[in-house]
Amino acid sequence: MRAAEKPEIAALPLFASMDPEQREQIFAAAFLQVFPPALKLFDTGQKPDFLHILIDGMVELFTGNGDRTTSMAIVRPVRSFILAAAYTDQPYLMSARTLTASRILMIPSPLIRDAIDNDRSLMRGAMQELAFGFRYFVRALTDMKLRQSVERLGNFILLESGERGGAVQFDLPVEKRILASLLGMTPENLSRAFSALAAHGVIVSGNTVQITNTELLAAFARPDPFLDRPG
Repeated sequence: MRAAEKPEIAALPLFASMDPEQREQIFAAAFLQVFPPALKLFDTGQKPDFLHILIDGMVELFTGNGDRTTSMAIVRPVRSFILAAAYTDQPYLMSARTLTASRILMIPSPLIRDAIDNDRSLMRGAMQELAFGFRYFVRALTDMKLRQSVERLGNFILLESGERGGAVQFDLPVEKRILASLLGMTPENLSRAFSALAAHGVIVSGNTVQITNTELLAAFARPDPFLDRPG
């Protein structure tokens, strides 16, 4: 990592409060790299050599069985992945690839394990990261079990609108085939779901979503004030 990059990285929530000496040891061994889109970062079953922290860009976590694959999560800045594997030194349960050009900090796993064990501030930050991951997957599983496919898509659109300050027109953050996989749908079902949402206040043209009636969409998708809030 270049000296000019250190202040930006030091200000990240995971590192901001930790001991400066310990932080400098991490930075001395870390790599900050820019990766092109569609680059696989690691595979399911691989031992974790690094903890990855996404600074800019977007990363897909996915897994598979035989010839079937499914998207598990979309990682957006600033977030680590996959801390549970890096800390326990257990094989990855998911693969990762970049969806866009992405700037990623890579910290050797043995170093981050030692630092977490010895720095209470970093330990708190690590616990927050793990808690975020746990809560994310509880929400995703609840969404999958309690909503029909069209409702899941409607709720996804509401959440994306909320991330953009209530914007009623925006582009989908990922390709439709990835979105379909993330929501547990086939591309064909996703296309039909977009058409069905026209009756609930959503118009889709290409990659652009327009919410014409937020109240109608919310009444249909039934966002939960606890499960669907960030954090």
